[in-house]
Amino acid sequence: KKRQAPKPFQTLLKLDASATTLFCKNIDKIISPVKCRKYYKLLEISCHALPWLALTLASMWILWNEALFQSQINFLLGLIIDIINISLLKAFIRRRRPAGDHSDMFLTVGPDQYSFPSGHVSRAVFVTCFFIHLYPSSFVLHILLISWALGIIFSRILLRRHHILDVVGGCILGLAEAWLLTIIWISKSTSLWIVSSLSDEATNLEGLQDHDAINDDL
Repeated sequence: KKRQAPKPFQTLLKLDASATTLFCKNIDKIISPVKCRKYYKLLEISCHALPWLALTLASMWILWNEALFQSQINFLLGLIIDIINISLLKAFIRRRRPAGDHSDMFLTVGPDQYSFPSGHVSRAVFVTCFFIHLYPSSFVLHILLISWALGIIFSRILLRRHHILDVVGGCILGLAEAWLLTIIWISKSTSLWIVSSLSDEATNLEGLQDHDAINDDL
């Protein structure tokens, strides 16, 4: 038997779908969806999980800076947590995406066919929170990140990839993941151990790890 949501939720989902359709129609009157679709697509690709994972891992080996390993390992952990959360929630909730052209979606597999919550939005919010609060960066980067995250949020709706509630759920999830990371934040010595376990440069890093462990004991 097909699983059905309780009636109050069905009503909420219908209202959400109607609000999403109305929002998109009004915005499409102001901004041409045909002209803007390529920009929406660029935003979609810019926040996909695979490029972020690949770039994070690549930055560790290209930059190879012990001072950055802690932030890189924790950032990678946050991305993995986000992917797991999104996959589990989508597989469990299984909300259909809004009606529209989904044939050009970038690298979708398995639970990606479902709509709630928005993984792109949760990732954009997490990344923004990370570089603003968890690993503070320049004010200019803050503005760029916030602008990018807002672009992701609105483009997911205007591309008809998500309903409004999907995006709201993604925002809440991204904030929760950033908060969770503050609790389980990996120490510098543990980060060095993780990198040394995966790298040919183990000898040098193990020496640094022992030095940090001694300092921690003192």
